[in-house]
Amino acid sequence: MDVSEVKWRKSSRSSEQGDACVEIALVSRIVAVRDSKDPGGPRVFVSRGEFRRLAEAIKGL
Repeated sequence: MDVSEVKWRKSSRSSEQGDACVEIALVSRIVAVRDSKDPGGPRVFVSRGEFRRLAEAIKGL
């Protein structure tokens, strides 16, 4: 999937130093996820529903 033109964003809760952050981009019905320290590296693609469930699980920790 080509994500060269998408707008990536970090959580508003990310630290100023940008340590240990993930970035997301919305691509149609898919959420792309990448490591902010390695923007050219691997990406994970999940449906919006899967991403929502992941975010809810993380918030519950």
